[in-house]
Amino acid sequence: MKHTRIAALAAISLAATLSLTACSGDGSGKDSSAKGDSTPSSAGSSSSSDGGSKPGGGSNSGDSTADNTKPDSGGQGTQAGTRPGSTNGAATTSNKVAFCKTEDLAIDATNAAPDKTSGRINITMINRGSATCSATGFAGVDIKDADHTSNPIERGPAQPRITILKPGDAAIFDLAYTIDTTGNSLSTPTNILVTPPNETHTVSLNWPAAAGQIKGAYTDVQVYPTHTTK
Repeated sequence: MKHTRIAALAAISLAATLSLTACSGDGSGKDSSAKGDSTPSSAGSSSSSDGGSKPGGGSNSGDSTADNTKPDSGGQGTQAGTRPGSTNGAATTSNKVAFCKTEDLAIDATNAAPDKTSGRINITMINRGSATCSATGFAGVDIKDADHTSNPIERGPAQPRITILKPGDAAIFDLAYTIDTTGNSLSTPTNILVTPPNETHTVSLNWPAAAGQIKGAYTDVQVYPTHTTK
């Protein structure tokens, strides 16, 4: 009986030890689980932090791009591009010669027919002003008839030549037509109305008395551009 009790006590003691061991294992397992739970949480927090920093990095990148495309850079380029044009424009303007004014020109008309069939009237313009001027181009010309009508004269097939007049210099342009040798001309010109190139003021000149009669109508007369006498 004594051995039986001892065996029973030993069995109870062993069972108690095993129970305590089991309890201790459950506790360590819970701790381990808690630690494992904290690790993913920490990783998630880190990921969230990284995600928050990325927009900030994107913003910095955007600022860098803006620096590379600063409006100031384009503005400087535009200014640099306009400066030469502005300078050239000023130089061109300063080098231009003003057109001759009617009031500064002494204008006269003479007969210059080279033969009996080719009518030509030379109109001379002398610069009597104090400054150099340009008489380049076609003068406006109308011929006034004895019936008090006036007829505009068309331009001849010629290109204008540069005509610069210093004080005292002369420019010439001419009217060309065919002379009527029959004596039956329907035109009776009395005056030539001249408006210098690029001017609006007109002078009236007498039709040269020695000039031959015009064959056909005034529409058959042509005016040619100015040129210098030199």
